[in-house]
Amino acid sequence: MASIGISLRPGDARDAGVVEQVMAAAFDPQWGEAWTRSQLLGVMALPGIKLLIAEAGEEPAGFALTRSVLDEAELLLLGVTPEHRRARIGSLLVEAVVADCAAHGVETLHLEVRSNNPAILFYSAHGFAKCGERRNYYKGADGRHYDARTYRRSIATRAIG
Repeated sequence: MASIGISLRPGDARDAGVVEQVMAAAFDPQWGEAWTRSQLLGVMALPGIKLLIAEAGEEPAGFALTRSVLDEAELLLLGVTPEHRRARIGSLLVEAVVADCAAHGVETLHLEVRSNNPAILFYSAHGFAKCGERRNYYKGADGRHYDARTYRRSIATRAIG
């Protein structure tokens, strides 16, 4: 599937239903990674939060949720619906997040991912390098524990002024 017809737009709390729809399709319930509406709205009320929505025509295809504090940001959630994977939507979202970070003086973008998540390859291909690990951080529905890996990417910031 090509990324033709994909548009990105800023989102806000009114898009909570869109984010929930994408999370329900994109995140395997075995891992409990989808946030509740209450969690989502609580985080979205914090300063420095940005939501970016990807749409294929009128259809929600993905989203990125980030939080910036001073010169650092964290990619809190990134989701792409299964039917829109391999269409560069995840890449478009990450590239847009990085561009926004650069434009706002963010020097480092962080993220955290479960150690057995196939998205690690995606993040590595987008310039993220492993910088830490939290042992037994995640618990799967099967009761097994999995490490969390932390990654970061340097951002080339534009001079302001």
